[in-house]
Amino acid sequence: MGPWLATAARLLLGGVLVVAGALKIPDPAAAERAVRAYQLLPEGLVGPVAFGLPVLEIAVGLALFAGVFVRTAALGAAALMVVFLVGVVSAWARGLQIDCGCFGGGGEVAPGETAYPGEVVRDTALLLVALALARRPRSRLALGGPPAADVPPDPAHPTELTDAR
Repeated sequence: MGPWLATAARLLLGGVLVVAGALKIPDPAAAERAVRAYQLLPEGLVGPVAFGLPVLEIAVGLALFAGVFVRTAALGAAALMVVFLVGVVSAWARGLQIDCGCFGGGGEVAPGETAYPGEVVRDTALLLVALALARRPRSRLALGGPPAADVPPDPAHPTELTDAR
């Protein structure tokens, strides 16, 4: 992945996570309703997850957006996407009629109003972007680490930032 492509991946993934988290924060009751609708957690964990998830999304998104701790943030984003995919696929498989709550809102919806296929495609695509970014985190316009060089790395002297195999 070239440095400019990694930059685009960073900005896309970071932007999606920041927006998703920011849209949940103003309405904690809707966030709780969305988490509860999945019927996956004990009631005692619904509140903390509903509060903590948007904060985590924003933190990971800002790290990606700023270009700090890119590999770690990309792995965090990948983990979030896996959790989201498990939740959506589980709800779909169990026949739950819910809005994912991915960008605020959430909870039960009328039959036929779910968007599971699109949510699975979106989260899978974002997971692939996160994994690619974790594999090759060097990018332009990043605050953390040295800038990506225009010259390909020397395979005889691999470093953490090169593509040496």
